[in-house]
Amino acid sequence: MIYPKIPLAQTVIQLCKAKNIKHIVISPGSRNAPLTIGFTADKFFKCYSIVDERSAGFFALGIAQQLKHPVAVLCTSGSALLNYYPAVSEAFYSDIPLVVLSSDRPKHLIEIGDGQTINQKFVFQNHILYSANLKLDLKDEKNIPLTDDLPIMKNLEDKLERLLGFQKDIQTHNEIEINSAINTAFLENGPVHINIPFDEPLYETVDKLSVEPKSINVSVKNKAIDSYTIQECLEYWNSASKKMILVGVNQPNQIEQKWLDEIVKDDSVIVFTETTSNLHDDSFFPSIDQIIAPLSEKEQMDLQPDILLTFGGLIVSKKIKSFLRKFQPKHHWHINKKKAYDTFFCLTMHVEATPNQFFESLLPKITHYVKSDYKDIWLSVKYSRLKKHDLYLKKIPFSDFKAFHAILGSIPDQSVLQVGNSSAIRYTQLFGLNKTLEVYCNRGTSGIDGSTSTAIGFSVVSKKRTVFITGDLSFLYDSNALWNNYITNNFRIIVINNQGGGIFRILPGQKNTKIFDTFFETKHNLNAKYLSKMYGFEYVSATSERQLKTKLQNFYSESFTPKLLEIFTPRTINDEVLLNYFNFLV
Repeated sequence: MIYPKIPLAQTVIQLCKAKNIKHIVISPGSRNAPLTIGFTADKFFKCYSIVDERSAGFFALGIAQQLKHPVAVLCTSGSALLNYYPAVSEAFYSDIPLVVLSSDRPKHLIEIGDGQTINQKFVFQNHILYSANLKLDLKDEKNIPLTDDLPIMKNLEDKLERLLGFQKDIQTHNEIEINSAINTAFLENGPVHINIPFDEPLYETVDKLSVEPKSINVSVKNKAIDSYTIQECLEYWNSASKKMILVGVNQPNQIEQKWLDEIVKDDSVIVFTETTSNLHDDSFFPSIDQIIAPLSEKEQMDLQPDILLTFGGLIVSKKIKSFLRKFQPKHHWHINKKKAYDTFFCLTMHVEATPNQFFESLLPKITHYVKSDYKDIWLSVKYSRLKKHDLYLKKIPFSDFKAFHAILGSIPDQSVLQVGNSSAIRYTQLFGLNKTLEVYCNRGTSGIDGSTSTAIGFSVVSKKRTVFITGDLSFLYDSNALWNNYITNNFRIIVINNQGGGIFRILPGQKNTKIFDTFFETKHNLNAKYLSKMYGFEYVSATSERQLKTKLQNFYSESFTPKLLEIFTPRTINDEVLLNYFNFLV
């Protein structure tokens, strides 16, 4: 077996191995050669080559999303690193462990006009949990010449800094920093950045390790919820007749069923879930906008909860946000071990625990259920809305709305559903879903930029079929996601092509003008046919409801290549159909 000759590269690789970080997503370059050589030479690691760093970042994020375990991305120096930023910010807000390994040039080459060089230290400082800036091995810098290219004092300071320190001290510093960064990714579930300077030569190898870095292990300790907090919650809970639980992004199978069963028994509790909540019960309210949008002022006041209990990630529905900001509960408790956003401007308590820990501490202590018709009233509203929903589907023309109805009803049991942002996730929210599906969406920053790459990364390490639904702009924006040699044959992409940013037609503004069409909706005549052919996807398309139902019949069947279904919907009708839907529900 071969190893990179540079001790710093050996240290990084061995500590990744000691901490069981197996998946390494590598983008090509020269400055990262020592790490690329070391990772790819060791069979312990599963290495992926993704050329586009922006796509690579989201590809790695998708793997980490599925494995719930840190995944590393590795790039060369310079602007390559900046292309990770969208994925880093998504990981930061979605609590996904991502380890960014950036190769850098030596300190004496920074800010002197050298090529492919930027200031890489703390480059993600607003959206990172830990930034480790490693030091060059002493032997790699001790021969730096004093030249007239830099001020004499800067050369002297730089040389003294290296020569006065011993290699042992540098090695200790690097080991501590690498351990601290990776441990943070594990403990706090989020992105960390390790910046690694290398001097030339970069490609030399040896057959024996010259360092034995020590892995510092940490254990996760669950802090008990303060008894006073539980007692305070109990007092309010037992006296409130209107309690609302609102669940944001939530991993499948995260909440114990016994606690859900207990919540269902309480008539004073209604549970609003979203597509991304991955929680199901016939008495829950999964299509929030169906309930909220048609409400009168009086009905909104009736729905206003005394207590709002939230857990999970960010909320998709703008309508529930607007409602709860206007009709604020007396108490808003957010359950999360790490953070609590004051989304509705009325947060009164952050319970630093998992939902399971909170329910285990609270629910068994409830001795009686307060008498209430809160749930029954809103269940009757829900069933009325569902009847009108079905009636509306029968009267509308082929459109985005009808396409999503057909798609979501066609996905086979036990599949993973990845959903793109913007209109795709919002349409998905309006329909009941197969309860066996696992649903994911990049809702941390809600960007369209890496949804396809994330879905592909997820599918590569998932044993289940992955179906990805996206809009045309999002798909075209992230088309480099298909420049990927790891896509499985059971991966399916469904592109809703409404010839532009259809969601902008729903928002207030003057439509059908040159400025709107060009700069907001960004109207286009592109399609996915030739991209599919170039990247080896089987391509099918549909332009009507009848065609769509026919094409969906065989779309999920086994194949020798992945498949892409492109659905063309009428650009100028979609917004009217959606806006009229909420009026029809009244």
